[in-house]
Amino acid sequence: MLIGAIVVILCWLAVGAVGGPATGRLSEVQKNDNASFLPTDAESTAVLERVSRFTDEEEIPLILVAEQGDGAELDERDGLALIRLTQDLPGLPLPGTDRTLGDYLVSGAQLVPVPSEDRKAVLVVIPLTEAAVSDVVEGEAPIISAAEEVRVKARVALSGTGLTSSVGGPGGLVADFSAAFAGIDGVLLLVALAVVLVILLIVYRSPILPVAVLLSAIFGLSLAALVVRPLAESGTIELSGQSQGIMFILVVGAATDYALLLVSRFREELHGEPNTWLALRRAWRGSVEPIVASGATVILGLLCLLLADLRNTAGLGPVGALGIAGALLASLTFLPAVLLVIGRKAFWPFAPRVDNVHAEDVVGTRALWGRVSGLVGRHPRRVWVSTLAVLLAAAAFAPTFSAEGVSIKDTFLTATDSVDAQEAIERHFPAGAGSPIQVVVPAEQAEAVRDAMDADDGIEGAFVGLTPPIPGQEPPTATPVDGLQLVQGTATGASDSPEAEETVRRLRVSLDDVSDEALVGGQAAINLDVLEASGRDLRVIVPAILVVIFLVLCLLLRSFVAPLLLVVANVVSFAATIGVAALVFDGLGFGGSDPAIPLYGFVFLVALGIDYSIFLMTRVREESIHRGTRPGILVGLAVTGGVITSAGIVLAATFSSLSVLPLVFLVQVAFIVAFGVILDTFVVRSLLVPAAAYDLGPAVWWPARLAGDRRGDTAGGGGADDGAADD
Repeated sequence: MLIGAIVVILCWLAVGAVGGPATGRLSEVQKNDNASFLPTDAESTAVLERVSRFTDEEEIPLILVAEQGDGAELDERDGLALIRLTQDLPGLPLPGTDRTLGDYLVSGAQLVPVPSEDRKAVLVVIPLTEAAVSDVVEGEAPIISAAEEVRVKARVALSGTGLTSSVGGPGGLVADFSAAFAGIDGVLLLVALAVVLVILLIVYRSPILPVAVLLSAIFGLSLAALVVRPLAESGTIELSGQSQGIMFILVVGAATDYALLLVSRFREELHGEPNTWLALRRAWRGSVEPIVASGATVILGLLCLLLADLRNTAGLGPVGALGIAGALLASLTFLPAVLLVIGRKAFWPFAPRVDNVHAEDVVGTRALWGRVSGLVGRHPRRVWVSTLAVLLAAAAFAPTFSAEGVSIKDTFLTATDSVDAQEAIERHFPAGAGSPIQVVVPAEQAEAVRDAMDADDGIEGAFVGLTPPIPGQEPPTATPVDGLQLVQGTATGASDSPEAEETVRRLRVSLDDVSDEALVGGQAAINLDVLEASGRDLRVIVPAILVVIFLVLCLLLRSFVAPLLLVVANVVSFAATIGVAALVFDGLGFGGSDPAIPLYGFVFLVALGIDYSIFLMTRVREESIHRGTRPGILVGLAVTGGVITSAGIVLAATFSSLSVLPLVFLVQVAFIVAFGVILDTFVVRSLLVPAAAYDLGPAVWWPARLAGDRRGDTAGGGGADDGAADD
């Protein structure tokens, strides 16, 4: 057995040696722009495809905005400096490559400074090809260095004029997102591991076990990365910075949870068994069912995300599932092998001794979980009714949770140039300047569509073709392509604003009267389609996850009542968490939430939160077979209380580490999952579920009837009548 354990350890060391570098390079295959996440059947997706025909290249623009810092009008010297700057930009070298900015400019593009009506600012659109995003040089997309170099060049070139400049637009936003995710391969993982290490040192009071557990998590992540990277590189799955960061946290949190359950059971067995191998075998057999059931529940729940229309949400499904699978395999193979090799010394300096302490001895003691189990046994109905009332009170605020999307300025927690650029545009230009609403129509209907767009209150100036007319010059000739023509209009509202989205909705209806073939796209349309797809995904995926979890629990617990109780309890817990989050986010001044937040929160809280109920109820069932349901519940609660609470704290802490990345989306996900897990661990799993199950008694296993109950040993400190009478 010892040789087999060493072979297993060596195999995992090989996985870590190969998968470690792959983990560090996952960011090279990320896609972080909204357009790449769109459903394939979205109207804005069709527009993107048709617009690319007009240039033979997909376009993603950088927008350079310059304005006088003192609010004065631009003078001739400012104009000359801006003209020189735009002339120099195509030759701007990109660091780390032998290419220049001009190599990524859309063919035939002219960089022209366009002054605002108030003559206080100038806007320059720098249209880059899609290759600026897709080409990866030394782990970095050219658009990142392009945005940074344009920012530096503009500040230097305009330094003597008093002009301030910033670079934003879709390209600048992608660059800033990429910069925000730059630390995901290193900082996020290190923070998560450090947090877990500290907690494990406190829990185990041993320097050996925490290292073994963290190695298990690292090897599980390495295995997942070996599979995720080639799939993302080939385009089989979508990998974003968000899904990569969440996968890291899932693996570390899940691997630690599984390890805590296995190690706790191993320690328990060592108290009654002098032979390390026999104790480990019993611990593994006692833990494998709840660990596998837990992993399967999370994996199946995550795979339900494949039903999503949004490709980044659908991509998170297999990415997260592969991460959980890696954690599951490492926890059930590598960690037991290490425990077998080290034996009792793994717990040094507090190695458990053979003292035959039994599980039931904990119930009713002065220890924390002995007291909790005693409370549940004395007043079950009072406990679950009062707990449910508190949860429902918190859930009452859930409808106030705003998930209608956030503006660019509310996306980042730190100052970014793309936000500064958008604010400058809104001060001096129509807010939608640089990100026009685009309509593709048959060429013969283009003029009529332009007139209809001009008549819309949400459009400030429409034109036909790729290039907007420059004041005082003849409009450029617009050439149809494949019988189609492009009509563009500048929205009065910013592309990420509700006003612009409402304009898109209105145009999609009104243009039907002009052309039944008109398709409305552009950045505002992309945002609208993402919002609507998120709503559809929530309606479809939530019921699917609940059905999957219920069926897994039915198979695991051989019951219908217990699974129903667990699912309802976790849904109530989720609703309470969303209600509290609504109050907290409003108090912190967050400008709303991403439309995917409720779905992500539901997946993680229900799929992960059910883990703790699985850990509890599998042990309760095991004890109930021998003791009867009610005493089995009390023993199961008492002996699992410490380990499950530790697991919840670890998972909450690992998700909290997402907040090191300066993005509101991840901070909100971190809070929802961390708070929800703590709520589920300390309230739902500790009070609501065991108290309700105790009140139900043997009926909780319906239609099965356990051996302990058939023997009539159901009193255990109070039968059904006694439990109700105490309340």
